[in-house]
Amino acid sequence: MRQDIARVARAISEYEYVVMMARPDQLAAAQKACGKGVEVIPLPVDDLWARDTVPVFVEEGGKVAGVDFNFSGWGNKQVHDNDALVGRKLLSKYGIPRVQTSIVAEGGSFETDGEGTLLITESSIVNDNRNPGKSRAQIEAELKELLGMDKVIWLKGVRGEDITDAHVDSLVRFTAPGVILLDRAFPGMPADSWSRSSDQAKAVLSEATDAQGREFEIIDLPQPDPDLITGYTDDFLSTYANFYVGNDAVYMPKFGDRKADDRARGILQEHFPKRDVVQLNIDTIATGGGGIHCSTHDQPGKPVE
Repeated sequence: MRQDIARVARAISEYEYVVMMARPDQLAAAQKACGKGVEVIPLPVDDLWARDTVPVFVEEGGKVAGVDFNFSGWGNKQVHDNDALVGRKLLSKYGIPRVQTSIVAEGGSFETDGEGTLLITESSIVNDNRNPGKSRAQIEAELKELLGMDKVIWLKGVRGEDITDAHVDSLVRFTAPGVILLDRAFPGMPADSWSRSSDQAKAVLSEATDAQGREFEIIDLPQPDPDLITGYTDDFLSTYANFYVGNDAVYMPKFGDRKADDRARGILQEHFPKRDVVQLNIDTIATGGGGIHCSTHDQPGKPVE
């Protein structure tokens, strides 16, 4: 796992500034694994899912703040005492104002076009394991205020079948305002909860418009053949949708199905023509049910101490 996450950090550091959080007693080992191009900081963590533990950054009037969504181990499914404090400790280290909220959520719950539209799965946040007693309307109103959104589009998602309750970042992703990549099962696979969730998302998005009134262009992003991928467990995340968009590159997984890997790379390159597309082997990360997007979190600007 450490080799995989260090590989991701090194690859991103070829293009942009990277900070790696590491437990203080693992600082030297992490620095050696990541190389000189990555700044490793001592900050107690329990796991690698920075997308969910690091605050969601917002900008207003040219100033950055971090919304701390009270990470709870995905609705108290696991104990993450250190990860629960990552938000406030990271913001304190970099002198970034902390925005508090009563909502419990994770960064992987949200996908935005940068122009006022938010996509979210209902299963991951309108859920008693995170926000008991809160209605969808109440949560939506608070999210709009916290994140500066004008419109929230709700997708059904899947409850209780993975630790995240089906985060949106493994289902749908914006490549530009009005343009969406949609995770799709490998052709010919029998229907299951995940393929039905994808079908439901496609139906909703086909009828919806974004905050600017645009209809969505939806592009299918098919998964690899499960018989050809190089790593597999029951929790293995074999979606190409969990990619990270950096300043000058897009980082995506390769799973060992060469035809599917090449097809997915071509789709991303078509939609990010000004960025390099970097494919990485993340089989160990994927066995934990996550991907490159799950294990990274973008922060506006270079941190200044």
